[in-house]
Amino acid sequence: MVKHTPVLLDEVLEALDPVVNGRYLDCTFGGGGHTKALLESASGVEVTSLDCDPDAGPRAEPFKLQYGDRFRFVDSNFHLMNEVVDGLFDGVLFDLGLSSFQLAEASKGFSFRLDAPIDMRLDPREGNAASEFLETASNASLIRAVREYGEERRWRRVVDAILTARGTGDLSNTVSAARLVERAIGNTRSRIHPATKTFQGIRIAINGELESLAMALPQAFRQMKVGGVLVVISFHSLEDRITKRFFRRMAGRPEHKGDSGSVQDRVCHAKMLRTRAIKPKVEEIERNQRSRSARLRAIRKLSDSNL
Repeated sequence: MVKHTPVLLDEVLEALDPVVNGRYLDCTFGGGGHTKALLESASGVEVTSLDCDPDAGPRAEPFKLQYGDRFRFVDSNFHLMNEVVDGLFDGVLFDLGLSSFQLAEASKGFSFRLDAPIDMRLDPREGNAASEFLETASNASLIRAVREYGEERRWRRVVDAILTARGTGDLSNTVSAARLVERAIGNTRSRIHPATKTFQGIRIAINGELESLAMALPQAFRQMKVGGVLVVISFHSLEDRITKRFFRRMAGRPEHKGDSGSVQDRVCHAKMLRTRAIKPKVEEIERNQRSRSARLRAIRKLSDSNL
């Protein structure tokens, strides 16, 4: 049986600070850990949860039975939230990591530890599987996936190996694809598997994860009441960069070191709860190794914005 452990749970609850009869939006239901904690955090709390994984719906059924009208599940990607939910919410949460269920289900093709067709789609009802991407993507798309999204230092070797392996069948399954990457990279002293970064980059590419996040953050901000809190847990530097820059823009701050925009053009619509990202404590990492790369950022909405 898969055990799901929500990441940075105490920190999420501290940031959102749920109120009696409050309304909250969990944009990434996953295993329901954060949703359950919110529903039980204060009297009368209502939670709407989104997830585009077809298997998340059945996992949400017991929540409907236990919490009744206080819980609503929506089968949707979070970048479509304006079409499927209607605020205003007291808080919005994104947990951008894969759920334990997605990693444990071989048929989803995320894990190179479980041999299966390499799929990697968050929603297998849409788009192309990773195997098709590996066989047909342009050289530029492969470089973007492996070098930029995967942040793999030896990306040239990996891309060349993928191009060479086309038509051989090595790109169709998780284990064979991982072995190909491992051979291309060669010896490494890293504590993670040599294929980890490449698999991550391919997953981000085929699901358009960065684009979805960039689209969703302004929508989430609009969906909140003034005084509401937006919390994002990211596991990748590019996700965190998108989040950080959006939060700084909403707080009326320069988005990055190269931001030369005038002070007069900046408007403060939010307050950053902390200037630096919150990381898991050592004790949490020891309990749940998947939390080690998690980063939490949060802002409080001060006024509406014409996003």
